[in-house]
Amino acid sequence: MAHPKRKISKTRRDKRRTHYKATAPTIATDPTTGESHLFHRAHWHEGKMYYRGQVVIDATEQAEA
Repeated sequence: MAHPKRKISKTRRDKRRTHYKATAPTIATDPTTGESHLFHRAHWHEGKMYYRGQVVIDATEQAEA
């Protein structure tokens, strides 16, 4: 098995890890409802599922029927 010849210092280890960063998710606002949601994701608003401003699923119709 491979073994390191010398101990890697904490500073050197941390320098290597500087590129691993968490990014904040980009938030979009729906033009129809004004609801904020993640990009490329459908979201629920008042019993309806919206995607790109269009109603995809209407749960209120299913509950009434």
